[in-house]
Formats: sequence, C-alpha cells, structure tokens
Amino acid sequence: MADFYAYLLSSLPMLSFSDKPPLSFGNFLEKCSGFIPDRDMESLKKLPQEFLSYQENQVIKKAASFETLLRNELAHLRAVRKKISPEKYLRPSPDAPGLAIYHVAAAALRSQSPLEAERLLDEARWIFLDELGCGHFFDFDALLIYALKLLILERWDKINKASGKALLEKITTIN
Repeated sequence: MADFYAYLLSSLPMLSFSDKPPLSFGNFLEKCSGFIPDRDMESLKKLPQEFLSYQENQVIKKAASFETLLRNELAHLRAVRKKISPEKYLRPSPDAPGLAIYHVAAAALRSQSPLEAERLLDEARWIFLDELGCGHFFDFDALLIYALKLLILERWDKINKASGKALLEKITTIN
C-alpha cells in the first residue's frame, strides 16, 4: 500500500509556473522531514543531482524519459541545422518522441531569444509534470512532482535575479 501525505501536501503552498517559488527546495525538504519515511526523504534529496539517472520510481522514470526525449529532439534539430550527424549527441531512450516534443523543440529553436527558448522548454516540462500528476493527489509521487516543479521555479528565480546572459548559459549547460 502506498504512503499518503495528505496533511503534508495540503500544507505546501501552490506552485504556478509564472510565479516565484514560495519556498526553497531546502525549505521543502525541511517541511518533509519527519512526515515521510527516510527512504522517501533520501529519494527527494537525490532529485536535483540524479534526476536523469533515477530509476527507483515510475513517475520519475517517465519524467526523465520525457527530458531525454526533449533533449534528443533538440540535439537532432540542431544537428540538422548545422548539417552534421546527430547520432553522437543522442542519449538512449526507451520511448519514441511524440509530435508534441518535436513541436516544443522546434519552437524553442526558432525563438529569437535564448531566454524565451528556455521558457518554452520549461513550460513544456511543467505541463508534462501536470499530466503526470493526474491521479496522484496525496502520495509520494505527488511529492516528487511538487519537488520537480519547485526546482523549475528555483531555476527561473535564479535567472530572473541574475544579470544576464552569463548565468543563463551556465544554467542551461549544467544539465
């Protein structure tokens, strides 16, 4: 039987893509501490560093697969634009990219601004997480999705507070 965290999740502030993060990821972890088992706490702590290699949870595997598909599509479209072979830039993925991923990647590459391109990509990630959260109201998967959304908001808070292009380039090349 899955663990349910109705009190914890209902006490967390709502997240909206267009808003600032209402709390930091560290504060989120503090709020979770004592309310969830140690194994779940460790999983939450690993998210920022090990998201793409995380294999312990189906929701995170699906989110990581979406991320890999999106990055692969971006790499493929960039390679085609430069007239080079994309194979060495693609990561293995068990899933095939859908038309929606292609359209998001193409729109991001057509964007005149790197900042706007990143916004388009993160909005697609956010929408995917919303879809992934359907049916997960008070379980651990809902906490994981909340954490991933919070990490997106923290990233944008850093971008918005920073002066310019250097930080955007640093943030976009880390993952």
